Amino acid sequence: MMKTPPPHLVPSRAAKRAHFDPETIFPILDEALYCTISYAVDNKPYSIPTAFVRYEDKIYIHGSVGSHFIREIEKGIPVCISVTLMDALVVAKSAFSHSVNYRAVIMFAKAEKIESIDDKIRSFEWLTNKMVPGSWDYLRPVTESEVRKTTALAFSIEEASAKIRTGMPNDEQEDKALPIWSGIIPFKTQRMPFVPDETSLDIAMPPHLLALNAI
Repeated sequence: MMKTPPPHLVPSRAAKRAHFDPETIFPILDEALYCTISYAVDNKPYSIPTAFVRYEDKIYIHGSVGSHFIREIEKGIPVCISVTLMDALVVAKSAFSHSVNYRAVIMFAKAEKIESIDDKIRSFEWLTNKMVPGSWDYLRPVTESEVRKTTALAFSIEEASAKIRTGMPNDEQEDKALPIWSGIIPFKTQRMPFVPDETSLDIAMPPHLLALNAI
């Protein structure tokens, strides 16, 4: 990670909420299941949500070799990658002071195309086990044909910042005595009870899914 953040990584508002250390950035990336990748081609902006996984100091995404999105960013054009986890609605005594509690990461990077078959498979394993922990070894192994039909891209987390808001509303001093309820409405993202498809009605749920279903 950089020692001195460049100006474009420092928020113009509430800069005290910014963090540039891996100890803050990495856990946000590890909890989030998807990111949004923004880029421009021929002066037209694009913004694509996609699943990702962090491994060490890079994040990895996968996509079809025929994807317009993948084919553009694999050229190494600059991209902005964003991740946001929303933790609570912040309900103030005035609409002006409403907010949200969140943890967000912004990254600037260029894609590295993963050429090695073995490295691609490892990145597939990391992403699969992030989405459904413990599932990689249970599933039918990927075929070489599937690997060749898929592009794997890596992005360095070197140029990244986090921004975090926590706590209660910041009401104006003159509003605090008003008889209006204020506080926070927390959010929690969780997996709901699993629903088997028709081919799995008589198949016992494997241990890694039982463990995940119990969380």
